[in-house]
Amino acid sequence: MSEGFERKGGRLHCEGIAVEEAAGRFGTPLYLYSRAAVETAYRSYARAFAPVPHRIHYAMKANASGGLLRLLRGLGAGVDVVSGFELLAARRAGFRPRDVVFAGVGKTEAEIALGLEHDILHFNVESEDEIQRIAGAAARRGTVGRVSLRVNPDIDPRSHPYISTGLRENKFGVDLAQAPEILERARSLSGVRVVGLQCHIGSQITDVAPLGAAARALADLSRRLLRSGVALESLDLGGGLGVGYDGAAVPGPEALAAATLPALEGLPLTVLLEPGRSLVAGAGILVTRVLYVKENRGKRFVIVDAGMNDLLRPALYQAHHRIEPVGRNDRSSSRVDVVGPVCETGDFLARDRELPEVRPGELLAVRDAGAYAFAMASNYNLRPRAAEVLVDGGALRLLRRRETFEDLVRTEELD
Repeated sequence: MSEGFERKGGRLHCEGIAVEEAAGRFGTPLYLYSRAAVETAYRSYARAFAPVPHRIHYAMKANASGGLLRLLRGLGAGVDVVSGFELLAARRAGFRPRDVVFAGVGKTEAEIALGLEHDILHFNVESEDEIQRIAGAAARRGTVGRVSLRVNPDIDPRSHPYISTGLRENKFGVDLAQAPEILERARSLSGVRVVGLQCHIGSQITDVAPLGAAARALADLSRRLLRSGVALESLDLGGGLGVGYDGAAVPGPEALAAATLPALEGLPLTVLLEPGRSLVAGAGILVTRVLYVKENRGKRFVIVDAGMNDLLRPALYQAHHRIEPVGRNDRSSSRVDVVGPVCETGDFLARDRELPEVRPGELLAVRDAGAYAFAMASNYNLRPRAAEVLVDGGALRLLRRRETFEDLVRTEELD
């Protein structure tokens, strides 16, 4: 059972509150988060990397809910943003400008200007053209943009190909071998200051060996650059540590530290980390209600009120999320497809999954839905995005209300 969630009397609870109570108050589908689980995950990173100067910058693409952002800010986190609106959301949640690093392969002129206006810690830059664009924008403003170069070490993260970002065929970063000459040219530009190196080789990584190899490559390059006079301040290992969606044990921050810190010994740099999924995935569930149970020629379907518009990962990545009844789960089981109401054959939460018998009206919990669930939700079929609720100190706190029809059409311009 994940931190923050447990069974009492056979029924699923979140920090002592029955999940059924939350669903009764706020309806379904419902994203339900545990504050205690987020705190535990964050503190495990802080402990693991305590031997070196470090900063944990939460990758808010995993879940940009304002309530979770404020919680992480209170724990001491910074943020890793990948859009202008993420930057504005981070500032709205109380993060200071120097708490923010701005990543992303396709920053627009407006986003660069916004980062400069807010005087963020630095941009994680992904090309020489981007460095020049930031330099020009900064010079026009009479300021200097701080940049950290993202290098591509051509290391296979051994995860899903859609979320692999460190191979030479991926669109991210620059070839590690070209970095010194790129940075040498960048040092001649008055509008930028090179302050670091960064890499991020992928997401949902469950083997720390590739992360260790990336750290060694980044550390070796950092030493070369320091010897050549580049005044680096930070070494950014990115994020990508995976979670056990199927319930299996996976390496945690302690294993990540053991794999990476030896390579960094003696480097006079602050280590930056950009975890997202591993901080919040296990802290959330998606609560959904069974609408119908039907059979077609021996194939059994459990039809629920949450669909691919609420949790896209199974349809997009064929990702596995554990699903269990919120009530008693000791009934006999059978193999079923758990499917949603969206008008697509690909609208499923699980296929050919062993599930205890459930009846219409009962609740199911889709586990590890704190990351890339609401963040990837859509209004397909004009379905409203679900409410988000945080269990905090024995109380239910509404973080985001369920959307209404008026919310969905508010931006339309009628003739």
